[in-house]
Amino acid sequence: MNTITVAGQAIPSMPWQAKPTQAQGPVWRYSENPVVPRNPAPGISRVFNSAVVPWEDGFIGVFRAEYVNGRPFLHLGYSADALQWKIDESPIPMVDGEGKDYPPLYAYDPRLVKIEDTYYIIWCTDFHGAALGLASTQDFKTFRRLENPFLPFNRNGVLFPRKHRGRFLLLSRPSDSGHTPFGDIFLSESPDLVYWGRHRHVMSKGGQGWWQTLKIGGGPAPIETSEGWLLIYHGVTQTCNGYVYSMGGAILDLDEPSRVLYRSQNFLLTPEMAYETQGFVDNVIFPCATLVDAPSGRIAIYYGAADTYVGLAFAQADELISYIKATSEVVGDDPDLGRP
Repeated sequence: MNTITVAGQAIPSMPWQAKPTQAQGPVWRYSENPVVPRNPAPGISRVFNSAVVPWEDGFIGVFRAEYVNGRPFLHLGYSADALQWKIDESPIPMVDGEGKDYPPLYAYDPRLVKIEDTYYIIWCTDFHGAALGLASTQDFKTFRRLENPFLPFNRNGVLFPRKHRGRFLLLSRPSDSGHTPFGDIFLSESPDLVYWGRHRHVMSKGGQGWWQTLKIGGGPAPIETSEGWLLIYHGVTQTCNGYVYSMGGAILDLDEPSRVLYRSQNFLLTPEMAYETQGFVDNVIFPCATLVDAPSGRIAIYYGAADTYVGLAFAQADELISYIKATSEVVGDDPDLGRP
C-alpha cells in the first residue's frame, strides 16, 4: 500500500501518459515531444527553459523566448491542455513599486511559483553580471518587479511553494561572471523578499555519479511530500565534446531544508533523443517546472531541451521517491545543516 503522500491541489486535467513497458528508471518522456517547437511566434526563434502553472480553466506559463537577434526575454504562454501553447508576441511588461516601467535588460531561465495568493517569477537577469531577477503578479496582467535578491553572480533561483517558519525560502547557485566552472546549491531565507540571510549550504556537486561532477543547480519549485521536499535539479559534467546537462533528484528535510536526506547517485534523465542531443546547445536537459496532481501523485516535468525546445516528462511520486532512496548517495556535508 502506498504510504507516500503529496501536498498540493488536484490537477486532473494535467498532461499524462502511462509509463511505457520499455521505459528505464522512474522518469519517462512524453511520446510527442517537443511540446514547443522552433519559431513558435513572430520574432522568436526558440523557446526553452520555461515554467508552467495551472491558471483558471487551463494553464499559463512564463517562457524563455530567444529573439531572432539572440537576446532572451520572458513571454507569457497560454494553453487549455498544457501541451499546445500560444506564446505572446510581446515580452511580459514589468513595473516598479511606483508603477513606472522597469523592464530587465535581458531575462532567461524563469521559475514560476505560487505562494499563498501571489505568483512569483524568478529568473536570471543582468545586474553588472548574471544575477537573480524577481517579480510578482496576482492576475498575470500587472507584474511588479521587486528588488534583486542577491549581488552578482548568481543563477538558478528557485522559491519554495510555501513559507517556512514565516519566511520565504530560496535556493540559488552562486557563480562567477562566465560559464561557471563550479557550483553548489545554497538556501537563503527572507521575511519580506527584500532582505535575505541565514544562508545555508545544501548540496555539493560530485560524488560517484560523474554526471554531476562540474556543477549542479535547482530546477522546479520543490514538491512537498510526506518523505520530505522532493527536489528535481540539474547536474553538469564536462566531456571532450563540451558540457552535458542531466536531470537528478533529491529529498530535503521538511523542517530543515538545508539537510539532504537522500540523493540519487544516478541521473533521472540524460540527453538521448535528437531534440535533446542536437540543437543550439547540444546535450542539454534542464528542468524548470512541474505540474503535480496531489491525489494521484502524478508529476509532469517541463524541461529545456538542447537550448532549443520545451520537452515534457512524467513520473509517479511514490516510484520516484523510492528510486531516489534506493540509489541514494549523499555527497560531502549534504546531511548537515550547512552552516558556515
